[in-house]
Amino acid sequence: MAPQDNLTAVLYGINDMRLEQRPIPVPKDNQVLLQMEVVGICGSDVHYLVSGRIGPFIVEKPMIIGHEASGTVVKCGKNVKNLKPGDRVAIEPGVPCRLCHFCKTGDYHLCNDLFFCATPPDDGNLTRFYCHDADFCHKLPDNMNLEEGAIMEPLSVGVHACKKAGIKIGDHCLILGAGPIGLVTLLAAKAMGASKICITDILDVKLELAKKLGADYTIKIDKSMSEDDIVKKVISLLGQPPHASFDASGVESCVRVALLSTGKGGKVVLIGMGKFEMNLPLTPALTKEVDIRGIFRYNNDYPTAIEMVSSGRINVKPLITHHYRLEETNQAFETAKTQKGNPVKILIHANPNWKPS
Repeated sequence: MAPQDNLTAVLYGINDMRLEQRPIPVPKDNQVLLQMEVVGICGSDVHYLVSGRIGPFIVEKPMIIGHEASGTVVKCGKNVKNLKPGDRVAIEPGVPCRLCHFCKTGDYHLCNDLFFCATPPDDGNLTRFYCHDADFCHKLPDNMNLEEGAIMEPLSVGVHACKKAGIKIGDHCLILGAGPIGLVTLLAAKAMGASKICITDILDVKLELAKKLGADYTIKIDKSMSEDDIVKKVISLLGQPPHASFDASGVESCVRVALLSTGKGGKVVLIGMGKFEMNLPLTPALTKEVDIRGIFRYNNDYPTAIEMVSSGRINVKPLITHHYRLEETNQAFETAKTQKGNPVKILIHANPNWKPS
C-alpha cells in the first residue's frame, strides 16, 4: 500500500510554523522521490521564523522550511541513472538552470534561476516525502550515516570558504565566530592543512567546543577589549599575522578585525551575512594587498565534504547536540531560538520509524 503520511513543516509567517499534511509528490523524469530522513536547523531558518526575511529574501507566502538534509531514495524518474531505490543521499539544496553563463563556467551557485530549498519563494524539505533533481543528490558511502549526511550542507560552506582562501599546508588562520559555520570552517581548514588556527567568540561554551575540534588558540571577546587589543592578541598567539581570516559572524567589528589582522598578501573571506553597509578599514587592506573575498553558499563542494568525512579527516558528529522528531518541529525551533542547552546543530528526524540510538 502506498504511503499516505506526508507530514510537512510549513512557515506561514513570523513565529507561525504549522505542521500539516501535503500530497506526496511525484518525481519528474530527472528527479528522485525521497523518504526524508534528517533535516538540520540552520540559522537562516530561524531568521525566517522570527523576522520573516533575510536581506532581500522575504517570506510572502507559506513556505516549507528546511534545507540541511539527507534522505533515502524511494522512486526514480525514468531518466535517472546515478541512483536507485534504497540509496542514502545528502541533498544539495540548490539546483541551477544548467544553461546560463554561470552554470557553464562552474559557478552554478550564482545562477539567476537557482532553485534553493527554503529560500523564498522556493519550498524546502522538512517533510516526510520530497522530490529533488537526482544529480544534486549525493550518494553517501557505507561508512557515513544519515545524520552526517545532513551536516554536509553546512560543511560545504566551510569547504567553499577554505577553497576561496586557498588554504594550504602550514597556513595560519583566524576565524571570527564559533557558531556552526565558524566551526565547520575550522574543521575544513584543519583538513586542508592549516597548521595554526585562532578562533574568537563571546561565549566560553562555543570556544570550548572549538578547542575540542582542533582550534589551537581561542580568544573570548568582551566589551573591555579594544580593536587594537584583539588584533595584537591574534598576531601574538599565531606568532605572525594570519595568512587567511574568515568572518563567520557578519558583525562589523569582526570584519574590521579580520582586515586589520591579516598579513600582507593574505586573504579575508566574508561568510557571515551582516549589515548592508559597514564602516571598514580598507586602506590598511589595500596597502597590504589583502584580497577580500565573499562567498555565497558553495559549488562543487559536496563531493569534497563527503570525502573528508568518509576518509576520517573530519568528524562532524561533535557538532550534533539535539534530536527531535518531525512532530516536535516547533519545540526544535524553540530550542534554536532560545539557545537553551547550548545547541550547535539541531537535527529533526522526518522518518517516523527513526529511533534514538
